[in-house]
Amino acid sequence: MKTSGMRWAGSMILASVLTVSANVQGQQLLTLENALEIAASHSPEIRRLELNIERSRQNLAAQKAAMKSRFSLSINPIAYSHDRQYNDLFTTWNTSEKTQSYGTFMISQPIPWTDGTLSLINRFSWQESYSEYSDTRDKQFSNNLYLSFSQPFFTYNRTKLALNELELDLENTALNYAISKLAMERNVTQAFYSVYSNELSLQVSREEYENQQKSYEIIKNKVDAGISAEEELFQAELNLASSESAMYNQEVALENAKDEFKRLIGMPLEETIQISTDISHVPVEVDEQKAIQHGIDNRMELRQAKINIETAQNSLLETKALNEFKGSLNLSYGLIGTDAVFDNLYDVPTKNEQVSLSLTIPLWDWGEKGHRIKATESVIESRELSLEDERLDIVISIRQVCRNLKNLEYQIEIARKNEQNAQLTYDINLERYRNGDLTSMDLNLFQTQLSQKKNGLVSALINYKLELLNLKIQSLWDFRTGESVVPELDRWVG
Repeated sequence: MKTSGMRWAGSMILASVLTVSANVQGQQLLTLENALEIAASHSPEIRRLELNIERSRQNLAAQKAAMKSRFSLSINPIAYSHDRQYNDLFTTWNTSEKTQSYGTFMISQPIPWTDGTLSLINRFSWQESYSEYSDTRDKQFSNNLYLSFSQPFFTYNRTKLALNELELDLENTALNYAISKLAMERNVTQAFYSVYSNELSLQVSREEYENQQKSYEIIKNKVDAGISAEEELFQAELNLASSESAMYNQEVALENAKDEFKRLIGMPLEETIQISTDISHVPVEVDEQKAIQHGIDNRMELRQAKINIETAQNSLLETKALNEFKGSLNLSYGLIGTDAVFDNLYDVPTKNEQVSLSLTIPLWDWGEKGHRIKATESVIESRELSLEDERLDIVISIRQVCRNLKNLEYQIEIARKNEQNAQLTYDINLERYRNGDLTSMDLNLFQTQLSQKKNGLVSALINYKLELLNLKIQSLWDFRTGESVVPELDRWVG
């Protein structure tokens, strides 16, 4: 009797014995590692997050490209006008005609550290004009080459701020991706063990059905021999039908769990799968203080909270620029040459110089700027409080997981002992049933108890593994392997 109980426990621990059966022909055997690999490649959520990272990377690359020298060329091959206007000075009508062709080449270089712009501009043109009043036709070449510099002051550096915001956006997107991958690992693992648990529950249901068939045969033989009352046979038939119904229900539950699992990892629903894993209990020693410290030092949610604070501080900088006192300095220097002959353009050049200083002086905004600044400062303070709350949540979560792991170790030992005792109890009462000392209803109670204890042991073992994974996600330290699991973000933000 004890041997049969230990045999079931051994088959449950060694998953390969449970999962590989005679009808696995054409089925895909999945381990947890296989499932995680498939999910990483095909999960719709992960693919969406990868596209978000690509969007952020391209936006940042575009901003960096915008800080390099820009080359532009605009050409107007032909412009012709012919009109007649009244000249008030000479009190006469004048017909004029003009034909033009011109182009502008410009090199513009933003200066990120000052937010200024330095430009080299060359404008070349040719025109032919005719005026009826003077009865003259004139042809001219013109070339204007000058260097221009524009510099804002008494304000914040908008170029640097835009770059910083895009860098923060990329880092935050990469953090979302890393966090989602850890969440995906948790979800896939839970779904994987859900399928596995349903497979084991189905096996337990089948064993229960087989036991009920044996019980039915025993009582039927007794009734046929006139040893037992006929109502015992009716009860045995009822127990057998209930067991068969439970078995079919469990088959449906298993198929439903498989469909949800396949959808989660991005596998076609038509694919036939079989789960293979080992849920044998190997206690893992956990250092709570190390888990807490490693979580505080590396949890990505804390960095995201800091990014939110930095983003709010950037918003405060922009808010302070509302109705601000600011200025702009514009300088240009160049040479312009004109002549009817192209080769003589710069024989007598003319200097082209310009200096302008502009100031914007706000006078009265009815307190708009002050109110907006206070509102933004409130956002910053709120996000700083959220950072502290996040840090406290991490500590509490890790402490709770550590306590749960210790409790689950106790629960596994209790569940294992309960399963062994339930198996022994059932075997003893089955013998009593054969001897006529027990009714089929009483035996059914012991059978139900055995099924519950077997399922309870499986649940306890799976819960321990899931909680150990939860600790790994919470602390970013794998105590099973003794390694840090902090995601490398360099491939995205490096």
